[in-house]
Amino acid sequence: MLLRREMDEGAYGGPPALCQSEVFETLVDLNGQCLELLAEQALATPSQGNLLLRQVGDVWHTLDAESRARAAACPYLLVDLGFSDPGRWQWAGSEHIEDGMCSYGTFFTVPRALTVARQVFIYAWHLARSRSAAAQLLLGMPPLCMQLIGACTLPQIHGLAERHPDWMRPRWPNRLKVWRELLLSAASGEVLALENSRMHGFQLLAAECRRASLLTPKGGSA
Repeated sequence: MLLRREMDEGAYGGPPALCQSEVFETLVDLNGQCLELLAEQALATPSQGNLLLRQVGDVWHTLDAESRARAAACPYLLVDLGFSDPGRWQWAGSEHIEDGMCSYGTFFTVPRALTVARQVFIYAWHLARSRSAAAQLLLGMPPLCMQLIGACTLPQIHGLAERHPDWMRPRWPNRLKVWRELLLSAASGEVLALENSRMHGFQLLAAECRRASLLTPKGGSA
């Protein structure tokens, strides 16, 4: 599988050429914004609220600039829009875009979430249309979702971002160990610990992408 093959090709579990590209630079910037957004949401959420928010908020505010940069350089996007869920995207090209769509609970409620969501939607659309390997590697996007997202026009993607910032949520919100490993290894700066935490995430992403591909109806992939 492409995702697993590229995981084995270079440092941090990703191919060096990709990690030096503009695509990766944008990813790092987005991840930094997403981590800041999580910390901001943690401050706006009651202390007895979401466990992931509490953990990220507690650790993030103890990190210096270099540690935060290491965490943001994680070679996959730290938020998800349902990239492996074709049912979420199959209505995007319809004139009646809301018909038949499921509603999704809102995770991010702070005002800044809409700005970040817009950027994530556009980034995903760009990769789906022109960088299929990166879409799989960085977003865990299977071929059918890539096809559906890439078929959208830019105005349609802008419309989705405006109407559905609620689609955006952290990756693996119930896997607190994954997030803790990432943040603590970024804080320590230990190369092996950081690579192990990133590889753990890649393994989860690869498994999700593979499951989604296996569930794709015959004839439905790109």
